[in-house]
Amino acid sequence: MKKENKIISKIKDRLKQRLSTEQRTSFRRKLTNLLGPFVSNDLSMLAKLSGTDKAGAHAYTQHYMQHFLPFKNKKLALLEIGVGGYSHPKLGGGSLLMWKKYFPKGKIYGVDIYDKSALQERRIKIFQGSQVDQQFLEKVTNETGPLDIIIDDGSHVNKHVIETFKLLFPKLKKGGIYVVEDIQTSYWEDFGGDSKNLQNPATSMNFFKSLTDGLNYQEITDENYIERSFDKMITSIHFYHNLIFIHKGENLEASNIVKNHSR
Repeated sequence: MKKENKIISKIKDRLKQRLSTEQRTSFRRKLTNLLGPFVSNDLSMLAKLSGTDKAGAHAYTQHYMQHFLPFKNKKLALLEIGVGGYSHPKLGGGSLLMWKKYFPKGKIYGVDIYDKSALQERRIKIFQGSQVDQQFLEKVTNETGPLDIIIDDGSHVNKHVIETFKLLFPKLKKGGIYVVEDIQTSYWEDFGGDSKNLQNPATSMNFFKSLTDGLNYQEITDENYIERSFDKMITSIHFYHNLIFIHKGENLEASNIVKNHSR
């Protein structure tokens, strides 16, 4: 593993010295397509090959491997919001390529506010539009069909993160996983976050924390409690540093004491 990391580091250094950013991106895609099958079980290595910051700048791949392992060789549909590379049409797309190599039978879809169609290839399709445009997302999900995995690595604006979840979580298959990355913006004011009032309901972190009570909605003894749409749809929520996994399923396990919100 150390030897492989050194080889990749040397390749990156040579690329930086000799090629433009666009040329490096193109070469990295070719290299990932060539070497990816040999390291397809190691998501961290795939991340480094493809150039996504899910490994290195972040420590996300270890958690992805834990949660995504059951999907590894299934014919799944994965949608990631945010392709990367900002407005440049040929930059970004590293994580989509990583997912393509990690899920050899999967269909990989991306959404970005900018036109990233130049990064499409076999089993990777990219749609252009806003992550909070309901009509656009309806068109996307009508084409993709029910999704197994959704990853929000988009604007990171708190109200966008919350709105996108409300729009897309219902499109997720039962047994599917919804992921929100870079949740640190929940504390950053320029993204609509709040570091002073940690109970601010407008932040994405507090929105997802509020959903944890829904896991136990059958235990709530307030007879006036109105069950929320997500209460019966979420079976577990996992919080990590800057990362959240929400598992979808039927949350119907009854309380052994509480009946109809009364004891």
